[in-house]
Amino acid sequence: MAAAMALSCGARYGPCSRQLLGPSARGRLVRPAVWRRSAAPASSQPGPRGEVQYCAELLRKRDYEGFLCSLLLPAESRTSAFALRAFNVELAQIKDSITQKTIGLMRMQFWRKTVEDIYCDNPPHQPVAVELWKAIKKHNLTKRWLLKIIDEREKNLDDRAYRNIQELETYADNTHSALLYLTLEILGVRDIHADHAASHIGKAQGIVTCLRATPYHSKRRKVFLPMDICMLYGVSQEDFIRANQEKNVRDVIYNIASQAHVHLEHVALEDYLYKIQKVDFNIFHPSLHKKSTLLPLYLYIRSWKKKY
Repeated sequence: MAAAMALSCGARYGPCSRQLLGPSARGRLVRPAVWRRSAAPASSQPGPRGEVQYCAELLRKRDYEGFLCSLLLPAESRTSAFALRAFNVELAQIKDSITQKTIGLMRMQFWRKTVEDIYCDNPPHQPVAVELWKAIKKHNLTKRWLLKIIDEREKNLDDRAYRNIQELETYADNTHSALLYLTLEILGVRDIHADHAASHIGKAQGIVTCLRATPYHSKRRKVFLPMDICMLYGVSQEDFIRANQEKNVRDVIYNIASQAHVHLEHVALEDYLYKIQKVDFNIFHPSLHKKSTLLPLYLYIRSWKKKY
């Protein structure tokens, strides 16, 4: 159950079938998931309630869906999951909080050295680092997954679009999937089949995160969607910056969403892709940017029924 909940942090709702996204299947899309990407930096100082509360609050503000899913994990794993996801938030928000790449590289280097120091039992006096150190000691977490996340996010500091869908999938695998591998380790799950599912869920997460973040980035005159798919439909970055809602723009979103769905044919999903289908793949539709007030209740019910 716990392992299923861990994977459901990246993918919720019922099972789907691949054929729903065949060449003639537009308008009949199933339902995958994603986490909200951080857009602003958090304070590096712990609150009065200590490091655990700091990590939990950072998640609640910057990764609400991940926060809710972590609450449903077993009590003995929950604080470690908070620390791991807080670490991910700290890295994720670097790109959006800097104006010079050099500053971003310095912050990435701080976290790279922090991980090295943690494995030498010498964590810096930073709340997320302290809690991550505790999680690593408690669960013997694999160091290379933490470093992969840092390395991949460092490569992603450049403000350029992904060249193709494969490049986006590589980024997703080294960040989102790696995070899920570590979550499974926190739960005591070290199984090749679970890792295989986590790999696909992570790739789908990364693709959907890229879709969900497009309106936010477009307002800042940045577009990161795969260039090969945009070129296939004759869509330019300026089309997204101007919030163009023509059919060829929606076709780009449909194609990318379909790539995410391919990874999810055998796992459980959330409803972002289902919602985007309902608005005919208009990624700028206001309904896609509303937080679901019923999400905590829905997750609890699914957890109680052991369905993810």
